Amino acid sequence: MIAYLEGTILRKEADGIILLAGHIGYEILLDNITLSMCMEKSRVNEIIALYIYYHVTERQPKPVLIGFLTPEDKEFFQLFITVAAIGPMKAIKALTRPVPQVARAIEDRDTAFLSQLTGIGKRTAEKIVATLNGKVLAFAATKKSEPDAALTEPTDALPEENQIMVRQVTEVLTEQLGHSAPSAKRMIRQALEKNPTISSPEDLFDEIYQETR
Repeated sequence: MIAYLEGTILRKEADGIILLAGHIGYEILLDNITLSMCMEKSRVNEIIALYIYYHVTERQPKPVLIGFLTPEDKEFFQLFITVAAIGPMKAIKALTRPVPQVARAIEDRDTAFLSQLTGIGKRTAEKIVATLNGKVLAFAATKKSEPDAALTEPTDALPEENQIMVRQVTEVLTEQLGHSAPSAKRMIRQALEKNPTISSPEDLFDEIYQETR
């Protein structure tokens, strides 16, 4: 069974990628956020590393590979598909928001938020809460901002174009990837301290990924 793959993107598809690993192309389904992150990594020539959920059943005899950037995302997905009426194919389409935000909504019993996920109606949202509430706290984003010195890290001294870059990357980290504002600013600060020559969002993301590996 395939559990992990590394390679380069041979082709982007509507709902995933073909990953070239060891001269073999693997068709891998991805949620929208993971797909965007993989394409970002590809643009900076970074090797794509994915944890794989291998799905095959009697009804689905053709193996389906579903990819995740972290073991935690894969673990959450495996919990998510324990909900009645949510199979792997439906689940991967439903995860249109970062895992920490979805987990927080489950813990908060926020069915209105869950109902906004692709293919998830009110009744299914209620089933998600009934099944997973109390089980996904480890994946949940904190609601309160952490008191952190990173909030007050000065960026005003940076050139205007670099300030724009920092704002763009901060927005992606917080609004798309579920990081808290202090955490995002801390990662950006550490990356800029290590490599002060960074001048583009792509380079900054690349340095952050290196920092968090």
